[in-house]
Amino acid sequence: MAWLRAVSGVARSAIRRNLAQAPHHTARLRALPPPPARSFHSTALRRKAESAAPIPRPVPLSRLSDSFLDGTSSVYLEELQRAWEADPNSVDESWDNFFRNFVGQAATSPGISGQTIQESMRLLLLVRAYQVNGHMKAKLDPLGLEEREIPEDLDLGLYGFTDADLDREFFLGVWRMAGFLSENRPVQTLREILNRLEQAYCGNVGYEYMHIPDRDKCNWIRDKIEMVKPREYSRDRREVILDRLIWSTEFENFLATKWTVAKRFGLEGGETLIPGMKEMFDRAADLGVESIVIGMSHRGRLNVLGNVVRKPLHQIFSEFSGGTKPVDGEVGLYTGTGDVKYHLGTSYDRPTRGGKRIHLSLVANPSHLEAVDPVVIGKTRAKQYHSNDTKRMKNMGVLIHGDGSFAGQGVVYETLHLSALPNYTTGGTIHIVINNQVAFTTDPRSGRSSQYCTDVAKALNVPIFHVNGDDMEAVVHVCELAAEWRQTFHSDVVVDIVCYRRFGHNEIDEPSFTQPKMYQVIRNHPSALEIYQNELLESGEISKEEIDRIRSKVIRNHPSALEIYQNELLESGEISKEEIDRIRSKVTSILNEEFINSKDYVPKRRDWLSAFWTGFKSPEQISRIRNTGVRPEILKRVGQAITSLPENFNPHRAVKKIFEQRGQMIETGEGIDWAMGEALAFATLIIEGNHVRLSGQDVERGTFSHRHSVIHDQQTGEKYCPLDHVLMNQDEEMFTVSNSSLSEFAVLGFELGYSMENPNSLVLWEAQFGDFSNGAQFLSSGESKWLRQTGLVLLLPHGYDGQGPEHSSARLERFLQMSDDNPYVIPEMEPTLRKQIQECNWQVVNVTTPANYFHVLRRQIHREFRKPLIVMSPKNLLRYKDCKSNLSEFDDLEGHPGFDKQGTRFKRLVYYELHEERKKLDRKDVAICRVEQLCPFPYDLIQRELKRYPNAEIVWCQEEPMNMGAYSYITPRLYTAMRMLGRGTFEDIKYVGRAPSAATATGFYSVHVQEQTGLVQKAMQPDPINHPH
Repeated sequence: MAWLRAVSGVARSAIRRNLAQAPHHTARLRALPPPPARSFHSTALRRKAESAAPIPRPVPLSRLSDSFLDGTSSVYLEELQRAWEADPNSVDESWDNFFRNFVGQAATSPGISGQTIQESMRLLLLVRAYQVNGHMKAKLDPLGLEEREIPEDLDLGLYGFTDADLDREFFLGVWRMAGFLSENRPVQTLREILNRLEQAYCGNVGYEYMHIPDRDKCNWIRDKIEMVKPREYSRDRREVILDRLIWSTEFENFLATKWTVAKRFGLEGGETLIPGMKEMFDRAADLGVESIVIGMSHRGRLNVLGNVVRKPLHQIFSEFSGGTKPVDGEVGLYTGTGDVKYHLGTSYDRPTRGGKRIHLSLVANPSHLEAVDPVVIGKTRAKQYHSNDTKRMKNMGVLIHGDGSFAGQGVVYETLHLSALPNYTTGGTIHIVINNQVAFTTDPRSGRSSQYCTDVAKALNVPIFHVNGDDMEAVVHVCELAAEWRQTFHSDVVVDIVCYRRFGHNEIDEPSFTQPKMYQVIRNHPSALEIYQNELLESGEISKEEIDRIRSKVIRNHPSALEIYQNELLESGEISKEEIDRIRSKVTSILNEEFINSKDYVPKRRDWLSAFWTGFKSPEQISRIRNTGVRPEILKRVGQAITSLPENFNPHRAVKKIFEQRGQMIETGEGIDWAMGEALAFATLIIEGNHVRLSGQDVERGTFSHRHSVIHDQQTGEKYCPLDHVLMNQDEEMFTVSNSSLSEFAVLGFELGYSMENPNSLVLWEAQFGDFSNGAQFLSSGESKWLRQTGLVLLLPHGYDGQGPEHSSARLERFLQMSDDNPYVIPEMEPTLRKQIQECNWQVVNVTTPANYFHVLRRQIHREFRKPLIVMSPKNLLRYKDCKSNLSEFDDLEGHPGFDKQGTRFKRLVYYELHEERKKLDRKDVAICRVEQLCPFPYDLIQRELKRYPNAEIVWCQEEPMNMGAYSYITPRLYTAMRMLGRGTFEDIKYVGRAPSAATATGFYSVHVQEQTGLVQKAMQPDPINHPH
């Protein structure tokens, strides 16, 4: 879209300069600010009124290859015209086309014979000004409160036109353009042009798309909106829209009547969202979409659940009444702790208006507004993988935002930023903003720095459609347009529904405290339904008395969107009052019937969001323990496959040596390091048919240069991933390792959503460094609140090696603090009855050997339930000389050292240092037990060790400060294990570690060494260790 630059400050300056020479424009132009100093091409500045072709210059204008669409100066235009008249071949093809069209039209149309090239160019600039800034003049605010300054470049006088020019005909055709500038509509009067521009760009929809640097995309939008009648709906279609608007409105009315003081975060003031979404989904289904994943915060969520996703109404009403918890002990009726009704999700297969069926999933979301965004995108991407939707046409994500959160929360941009990344793209997401024009109580001027709440999307060249939320059919139009854009261009699109909140942040909030003027207007402003009814009245086909009988009550004197639309239909004469009454009677009847049924509703067995989860156990069901080992011959075979490189591949010499060493590990069966243990876990899961996905910052190589899962040819730059070649003809996404954008919150959310779709996938996210625990509540309480399991693995680098406070701790204590096991009750530990891990909300491990890491990863897949796994992954241990395992520790044969089918063994670098100190001091009276699975706590294995050393002093040793790490979590559980054996009290649990600290670690390496040495020596001192107090 090179010509779009034509209305820059340079072009406006040239227009002002030329118009200033005309006497009848002098008065108007004196009021304009003086143009800023500019530097034009020197030949243009020196150019005078000459009749001959341009004098040759070092860079003559006539020889420039600039397209017509790049023209910025009227002087430049005059020179090009003279050059073309002298020699048409001396100018660019697009200029030649323009001049030929103009001269041809002038010769055949007497009405434009007086039109000059300058006037034509100014008219083109006027059209572009509307395309760029017409939205600033659009009537978007249903309350009429927003005061916006109309841009000066929409002023007709700026371009040298007066009222006397309104009925003159002008030529507009431009080569390779669409809409007003297409070649099939070249001649129009100025009045017609202005009317069409006002209709297209300054009505109840404002379009922002001229920031997109793609002519085809801009032309596509122009063809959709720059037409004589951009939208027309049949009578049957309008009746469907009305029916959906009635459902949206009456649903809120019904809840407000039955539960007058309950928080429900209703949709009053934005009821047109529901018909808009349903029409969007119908259109998407017609274009090939089969499944839609939806994410949204709380406003309007119940309405979306009931009317769009079709959650049974009696179930929603039951939740309003407090719900009915199933009888304890009934298998399959696990309900967890539950959550408030406006956070819950569901899924449903619903029919569409076009006769198809579409699967809808609304993802559960906490009160963190936009936190669900990347979860939805990740789940959508997983659906595309598991349904082989390689063209990304069948599965789509839809995100519903608030205006304050869309502008204010960073995760929105992080999620947008993922949209075109190869391993994260979903082929476009539709974003719908419910624009209340106020956040909780914060006005837009205090909540954002930009004109619109959606401006952040412009960074990704996303089209934005602003629409007046009171105009029902305009909302439907832009929702359908968004669906068409997504299916055509496979990129994101934003629909900004500018509406209002009839009540405050919730129904018991008083908004007039902070927005008194707004709510004075709302109380007296007609609803969308009333506006639509008035349109029908103006047609003269229905009387006011008939409309008055439609509804007996208007909420807070402000008509609803339903009333507005009803008025429009009645005025058009397409739908009678009797038909409207019939629809409303049907809706009211169903709502009352569902309310009665809700009183007897008992929750049934919970269904997972996808059939992939069939047969998986809930926390109250016993799941058998499976062996995580692999047969020795399989380990050898896959080990050889993942350590072999193509003959003609040229890796870095250091990487080549690493792979040679790995091959030697497999050959000898000894010295397997951390990276090789991980690769073996991935490879063996792949040959068993499981999908493996690892993402995060720099995970392909590994932050600590240990993994090298993707190797780069040093001569050609080509990439090779050994784990892509474990199987013959292996699907290219079966193993996915992907460097992510420099984001943590959004990427982790993406992988969480991905992991929720199919349990037969090992999905891992690796942090790069240090403290990370944002978004942890999705993992820590997702199953308990929303009954949604996930096996997501978090690899969080953790270890004290002198790299400072930000690069030492993954905040182990935070994850342990959120663990929900009771520290004073030992659960059933008998293997055939054991449900300890199932009943815990997640697992937190601190493994110290490659073999244990291998088993704990494979255990995520080899069981009949899923739990998140938090791994405090090592740094120094990646290359530590003693941190090695033998291949025999990976196999499925019992009896060899280190094997434990639970994947838990009797902490980290400090263990190896303690071991070295013990050897140095020849202390044969010190036993070191490594607690590698911290949560849930391994009471049986701890008690086994306590029994082995009945007289030993019990010391907990850790690297972290006392107020961090596992100490606060371990102490009460260790005491419980001791109490059952009669081994003492809290006083008998000694502590060795760093002193309490505000920072996780020192920033001085010498202090670190001193601290580390001191704690190791204290742990090995021959004298008894005192209790911490």
